[in-house]
Amino acid sequence: MTPRQENSLDTAPQTRKEWAQALPKIDLHRHLEGSLRLATLLEIAQEHGLDLPSHDMEGLRPYVQMTDGPHRLDTFLQKFQILRRFYTSKEAVKRIAQEAVLDAAADNIRYLELRFNPVALSRVHHFRLHDVVDWVIEAVTQAQETSNTRTCLIFQIGRNEQLRTAEEITDLALAHLGLLVRGIDLAGDEAMHPAGRFEPIFRRAKQAGLNITVHAGEAINADSDNSIRTAVLNLGAQRIGHGVRAIENSDTIQMLRERHITLEVCPTSNLHTGIVRGLSQHPLYDLFKLGMYVTLNTDDPSISATTLSQEYVVATDEIGLAPHFIYRMLRHSVEAAFIPEAERDTLRHAFREWLAAFEGAIATFDAAYLPPPIP
Repeated sequence: MTPRQENSLDTAPQTRKEWAQALPKIDLHRHLEGSLRLATLLEIAQEHGLDLPSHDMEGLRPYVQMTDGPHRLDTFLQKFQILRRFYTSKEAVKRIAQEAVLDAAADNIRYLELRFNPVALSRVHHFRLHDVVDWVIEAVTQAQETSNTRTCLIFQIGRNEQLRTAEEITDLALAHLGLLVRGIDLAGDEAMHPAGRFEPIFRRAKQAGLNITVHAGEAINADSDNSIRTAVLNLGAQRIGHGVRAIENSDTIQMLRERHITLEVCPTSNLHTGIVRGLSQHPLYDLFKLGMYVTLNTDDPSISATTLSQEYVVATDEIGLAPHFIYRMLRHSVEAAFIPEAERDTLRHAFREWLAAFEGAIATFDAAYLPPPIP
């Protein structure tokens, strides 16, 4: 029997699903553009007369979701090309943003960080960037009040964007920095678009108070071209989106651990982008054993047809984590959340109360205390 099998959750599948659904959860890595309901897509398409490959749900599904494969990053990213066509109006943008928060709340997510690319939402229909930002903020504010799911926004910059566009997105994030808007993110194909040219922009953003997360360690082998080190040392990243290929480089692992850099791990997405060949081979367990600060997230729930509850089941059933690893990841998520320290203390105490119903959860949650980062 392998260590992973020894750590598996010894309950019936239905019980595991009920356990995962009942748990209070945190999602730190969820893209608005990958969180659209298929039914909403069809309604928007009908209302605006969009020319689509199919106008029924099952026919449209393979164009906007990962189904049978191939499991590759370029195939995964191609789904966004169609999904971005549905931001047809102010009303559509607001509806999609509201539903993203409400769907998270329905999955018992108590704290959500939703990232979005203003360019992706505006480019197809030529909206102004600041208008799109205002629409998303308005919609998320309303959904947060309705659902009681605390939500923060992260503005995403595409690696393929021109620097002046990245500057504009950063300026918009700084103009709205507050309880709702909390940080910026760099995302896209790290193999084709290195992050180094964005260093001055991200350094300025961090100095002005924005939090920094960067997609890295996803498409590039950590031994050949270490984009994780660039993200941390040059862009000032506090968290790494995905980062699972850090496992390939012991120096990178040591740097992340010493600097208290948290990984935003998304197992099903990692399968769909071809980073891992099978979930049983996912390095999440090994990252834990190496003392890494890891969190569990969805990435793009509609593209991967998943929920955070399902990711918890994947972590226990497919990867082989025992429940105490899940409780530790919840604590990691609290400590890594892009919120003011006073609010973090409130969130920490709230999770201790919510976890009281789960045997052993509070003790594990408390024992996962993270020491302060190295300056």
